[in-house]
Amino acid sequence: MSSPATAPPAPHNLKRIVAASLIGTTIEWYDFFLYGSAAALVFNKLFFPDSDPLVGTLLSFLTYAVGFAARPLGALVFGHYGDRLGRKKLLVLSLLMMGGATFAIGLLPTHATIGTAAPVLLTVLRLVQGFALGGEWGGAVLLVSEHGDARRRGFWASWPQTGAPAGQLLATGVLSLLTAVLSDSAFNSWGWRIPFLLSGVLVMVGLWIRLSVDESPVFKQALAKAETRKAKAEPMPLVSVLRHHWRDVLIAMGARMAENISYYVITAFILVYATTAADVSKQTALNAVLIASAVHFAVIPAWGALSDRIGRRPVYLLGAAGAGLWMFPFFTLVDSGSFGALLLAVTVGLVLHGAMYAPQAAFFSEMFATRVRYSGASIGAQFASVAAGAPAPLIATALLSEYDSSTPISLYVIASAVLTLIAVGVAKETRNRDLADVAASPEDADPDGTEATASRTPGARAL
Repeated sequence: MSSPATAPPAPHNLKRIVAASLIGTTIEWYDFFLYGSAAALVFNKLFFPDSDPLVGTLLSFLTYAVGFAARPLGALVFGHYGDRLGRKKLLVLSLLMMGGATFAIGLLPTHATIGTAAPVLLTVLRLVQGFALGGEWGGAVLLVSEHGDARRRGFWASWPQTGAPAGQLLATGVLSLLTAVLSDSAFNSWGWRIPFLLSGVLVMVGLWIRLSVDESPVFKQALAKAETRKAKAEPMPLVSVLRHHWRDVLIAMGARMAENISYYVITAFILVYATTAADVSKQTALNAVLIASAVHFAVIPAWGALSDRIGRRPVYLLGAAGAGLWMFPFFTLVDSGSFGALLLAVTVGLVLHGAMYAPQAAFFSEMFATRVRYSGASIGAQFASVAAGAPAPLIATALLSEYDSSTPISLYVIASAVLTLIAVGVAKETRNRDLADVAASPEDADPDGTEATASRTPGARAL
């Protein structure tokens, strides 16, 4: 029987917590993806005007990748303080940092006004975005995972994951609307700033909602237990993660490879490929990503619910294998130049991506003990982003420039799928674990000095 500290919250409370996490992650991903779309469509002209068009795109994607480089640092800092001070406080800070940086990009002078200082300032603001997002993901999914019960954790924890397609949907929708109603000269002159400035309004809404939710009960229980053993100094969460959960960190990193790379090839690089190699208009490519993102949003909770029934690993493995196998048909459909074929290519790709992304929140949360969970989940997820999502559009664009073919790009995504299949294949199933009782290190020992063990309901496997 669940203790009061770990009993599932009332349905209306859980829904409010899910809504707070979802709205916050939507805003943060809107900010992050808006930059990626702008990098593909307009930043090469505004901040790198002296370069060849494709080289300018490469340079703008390089500033895009810089944001990923800052995410591990954000994971370390936010994870450390999130495990010490709580999930809620750090989530509020990450939202303010991300929104502030995005709003500032909307006010940034271009190369024509201040010369080389423009791309430098753009890069600095992108670093702030990446740092904030590095701490956002772990806190958002943990706040939901630690409030819910094991039986439906995959479903509820998948809702913050829908913040990614929701943010993509919002960012692409705003850009699509602006490109439809504005001429190219008006959009390049001032229209591109509107979506970035809109972030200031969205952040205020997200902040109001996030301040209204309670701290995770599982974290409060772990914090109370830590207070009873103050005489024994606790090691830094990072030290505990690397000492006791290093295998789980490596599994999380491997699991992220296909998920991250396929996503950015399908949603960011496709804007370059479709408009240059497939001779599709900018508006058509944006509309395809827009509609596919709506489908992506809808299927993620369904994949999360399925992971509650059959396990995290089977769903994740299905997504990784499917994403790899889809790459050659994906580019064949895009090359046709047909909007229907382009839409089918992106939609199926994102549905398969959702099979990896949906169970990821619960899967990673269940790997780590409470007092190191923010650090462990964030480090595993964000360090992988440097090797996966950060260079994905850059590598794909370089391969297209070098070989003038989509085949090397398909092979690149397939190789990442193989890495993910290996990582998830060697992982243990985590479904049904009680997060309040997961403990796998001396730091998680009970106050009487005995070491706790990973408590699990029937069907779960030990850490």
